[in-house]
Amino acid sequence: MQTLKIFQSLWGMEQRIPNKSEPSYDTQFKQIKNAGYHGVCLDPAVREIEENLALAPLFDQFQLECMVNAFPYEINELRPLLDMSLELNAAQVNIIGGVMPVNTTRIKEVVESWKEIASEYPFPVLFETHRNSTLNDLYSTLEVLDMVPDLRLCADLSHFVVDREFHLPIEDRERKFISRILSHSDSFQGRVASNEQIQIAINFPQHKEWVNQFKTWWREGICEWKKRNHSDATLNFLVELGPPPYAITDINQRELSDRWQEGLEIRSWIEEIWQQF
Repeated sequence: MQTLKIFQSLWGMEQRIPNKSEPSYDTQFKQIKNAGYHGVCLDPAVREIEENLALAPLFDQFQLECMVNAFPYEINELRPLLDMSLELNAAQVNIIGGVMPVNTTRIKEVVESWKEIASEYPFPVLFETHRNSTLNDLYSTLEVLDMVPDLRLCADLSHFVVDREFHLPIEDRERKFISRILSHSDSFQGRVASNEQIQIAINFPQHKEWVNQFKTWWREGICEWKKRNHSDATLNFLVELGPPPYAITDINQRELSDRWQEGLEIRSWIEEIWQQF
């Protein structure tokens, strides 16, 4: 039987309220566990490996699985990040690469180098669609897929929506482009963007059309994932609503919506979509 596991971003637990300290990691892990998430996602660069390894007791204490968004800024930085992930018994690693050639052929070489390193590890290693990273742009990513047809992605579509400044309704050309991205995606991330903002409040009425569009994409992605994967496969979905400045704030630097509750609502949408197929 296929399984859905939903993770919460530890970065997404940050509040960044002026003159107020952040909750402890213990408090954050407890909140994530009590809310019923399956695991926690970390976002380390190499310089942060020791800090992230120190969280291992909390994963054990709260019986939560680990996902890693790895940020290698050189080709040889991926291996220590994967070694860290192995120590944390990570269920999945998503590469958000800081090696960003302009030439698509060079991007292909970077991707293939990291794929070769990743093949030595027991967990899935996916390439995340993300601004200011190796797969920064929709068009170049599509070209890379032509050259590396077995490339597997973690789809954070919010970045492509902003990057290409999509307009609603989505034109047939762009719809086909995103469908191709989804067909290569083995994991998905939960954030709703508009063509001008990377993260919008999901319950504001002016954002309803974008919410519906992202639900449509997630529905398509999950449906296709279920069709092409074996009967006991696991889909990992990451709820990743970022703190300010991802989250828009007012004049007093207070967020305009309740990001924690929004994350729970997105999770409920994904659970409902999962049951539809």
